[in-house]
Amino acid sequence: MAIIQELKTQQVDLSNAPWTMHEFFAGSGLVAYGLKDMFSPIWANDISDKKVAVYHANFKSNHFVLDDIKNINGTDLPYAHLSWASFPCQDLSLAGSLGGIDAARSGLVWEWLRILREMPRRPAILLVENVAGLLSTNKGGNYAKLHYALMELGYKSGAMLIDAVHFVPQSRPRVFIIAVRSNIDVPRELTDIGPNWLHNKAAADLGKILPGWIWWRAEKPRKRLGQLTDVIDFSIPYDKDNVLRLMSPRHKARLDSMENAVVTGYRRTRDGKQCLELRFDDVAGCLRTPKGGSSKQFLIVKRDGELHARVLSPRETARLMGAPDSFVLPDAYNDGYKAMGDAVAMPVATFIGESLLTKLAEVAYGERCDVESVQISV
Repeated sequence: MAIIQELKTQQVDLSNAPWTMHEFFAGSGLVAYGLKDMFSPIWANDISDKKVAVYHANFKSNHFVLDDIKNINGTDLPYAHLSWASFPCQDLSLAGSLGGIDAARSGLVWEWLRILREMPRRPAILLVENVAGLLSTNKGGNYAKLHYALMELGYKSGAMLIDAVHFVPQSRPRVFIIAVRSNIDVPRELTDIGPNWLHNKAAADLGKILPGWIWWRAEKPRKRLGQLTDVIDFSIPYDKDNVLRLMSPRHKARLDSMENAVVTGYRRTRDGKQCLELRFDDVAGCLRTPKGGSSKQFLIVKRDGELHARVLSPRETARLMGAPDSFVLPDAYNDGYKAMGDAVAMPVATFIGESLLTKLAEVAYGERCDVESVQISV
């Protein structure tokens, strides 16, 4: 795959951080970028050669292992302080097959747990990321199975639901499970006595019945200032006006009543018919990929009485994920869209790192860790 050529001096150096991390299902590297200066990735893995190409184009790295996770053995990994696993969501997404946490794709989380068991020394901190359906599908049974598996490995944990909309104009709720070794005393300021803004109803219900559950706490982000129009490139030609005929009469009437508008929408099948479903809240819908159960997202713009449509560009999707314009994207449209649609929103990773992960690392390892001495001692 052709990648926009960048000088190596422009690649981001991720090595200058007090703690280290493993990146499972690392993709295009927005987690690593978001945790920059907090956790240095010393080992990363993904099976997609196209995503690995994006990772290498953006970061100075020689730690990426391109391989099926089933071929990874925990004894071969260097010791790290954090293990981050954004395992496949297709079998847990409401837009996907709902095969459950034991299905072929989402079931790869058990490979991650196998690798952890094989490690001679496990990280003190784990983070697992997935879609909101992890909490609600199978009446919470999918999540409960994972919770008990973490307990068997010697970790206590709790789940949070964080929407990227707090940071970027994209509705993207995701579940983040933070687990710490059972013998670690979690600081009081990081926990609550019950549900807070980090917990939706599904998380609250699970937290009340699962043993060892931690009610994670963090300050709610300030109101987001960025708007949808801030990420849009209005110079890109409109070439999908034919999709406008799929709008419902209600949505068409609403657009007709507006002098100017910038909205997004997805083409869906409802009652056997295709339709274009729009949202009017100045927020893009959750970016998805065909494998995630959906298609590309359309941008609909009304200006000076004219109504036009096109799909969001890869650069616009990158902005919706919080990536800077310096982030190198694939030349091919579909590859760029997938590189972002499968990722974790960068500012969400930063928020979790600053609010919780670094503070837990300070408790587990000290305020600043000598990485070399830790690795040598293992």
